[in-house]
Amino acid sequence: MTDRRQRWGATSRNADPILNVLRRVLPDTGTVLEVASGTGQHAAHFSSALTGLSWLPSEYDIQHFDSINAWRDAAEHDRVRAPVRLDVTSDPWPIDDIHPVQAIVNINMIHIAPWAACLGLFSGAERHLAPQGVLFLYGPYRQNGTYRSDGDAAFDRDLRSRNPSWGIRDLEAVTAAAADTGFTLNETIEMPANNLSLVFRKERA
Repeated sequence: MTDRRQRWGATSRNADPILNVLRRVLPDTGTVLEVASGTGQHAAHFSSALTGLSWLPSEYDIQHFDSINAWRDAAEHDRVRAPVRLDVTSDPWPIDDIHPVQAIVNINMIHIAPWAACLGLFSGAERHLAPQGVLFLYGPYRQNGTYRSDGDAAFDRDLRSRNPSWGIRDLEAVTAAAADTGFTLNETIEMPANNLSLVFRKERA
């Protein structure tokens, strides 16, 4: 039988470092919405380790559903739900049956999407995340207008050459967008390969 599970190198490399952060910052129980699940590797990996949580994968591109479902089928548990198609700029999000969610996880999306996707992520999280819920972001960022490495600068040039609306985001701009929707940045955590984990908490009902 053909293995339909896709594997991305970066996803395989960052899964355990991210999991180490999620173990500490996510609630013990409840539903986690993963925005932009990609291959589904993370959903399978995290849900296997965080046994008190139900994982809801989502994707804008439904071509990823085959891989997400294959990872879901291969998991030796039933804590990964069927994926939903989610455009973060839409309103409402198609998750009303589990509203509110206790946490939202978004990995490596906002730099490979228009800025409107970042704004939509915070706006949707404001509507659907439980009070004091966690919004976790992971990826590369600039700080004070400065790239964190020469590699990040080259990566940003490549992103913008592929799509002018893409690019590594300024941490200060992301934090400001979060504040506008009632989120406070509680932690900024250094990660491998010059990435950051950002842990936001929803401060208003």
